[in-house]
Amino acid sequence: MAVKIRLARRGRKKAAIYDIIVADSRSPRDGKFIEKLGTYNPNTNPASINFDQDKAFQWMMNGAQPTDTVKAMLSYTGVLYRRHLQIGVIKGAISQETADARLEEWKKEKESKIEGKRQGLVSDKEAKRKAALEAETKVKEARAEAIRQREADKVAASAPAEETTEEAPEAAAEGGESTEEQA
Repeated sequence: MAVKIRLARRGRKKAAIYDIIVADSRSPRDGKFIEKLGTYNPNTNPASINFDQDKAFQWMMNGAQPTDTVKAMLSYTGVLYRRHLQIGVIKGAISQETADARLEEWKKEKESKIEGKRQGLVSDKEAKRKAALEAETKVKEARAEAIRQREADKVAASAPAEETTEEAPEAAAEGGESTEEQA
């Protein structure tokens, strides 16, 4: 029986969440499985990978073959590197203490990279929010200036109209005086 470590889909349409399972290679994707190791959620950024690394390591040492996607996840979390080091220990190339020290060093470095990515995402999101706020403020100021300009134009348009209406009675009065003088 060939045993695979693979994904089983669950979740709703367009929001899939996967279970990381150990199953017979002949069983269907969402069918019967031997053991559930954890979950994988690709909808978050960075993707959430939660599984029992010790059980995955044990299955790998017993000969379970991961699919390409699961292999990438196992590599990302350090299970494949741990397996590589353990094979070196079994062959006598390195000691167990050396292997453990290398694995811990690798995990610390990997965790710092992951945390750096998370911080970068947060800072990018904050920068985009500030840029959007500044753009919105500029648009708001431009609209306010346009409204002020329209009001000033209305006042300017009504002021000459008042002057012409004031000049008209004076002209009529002057014209009236001139007709009286003629008579």
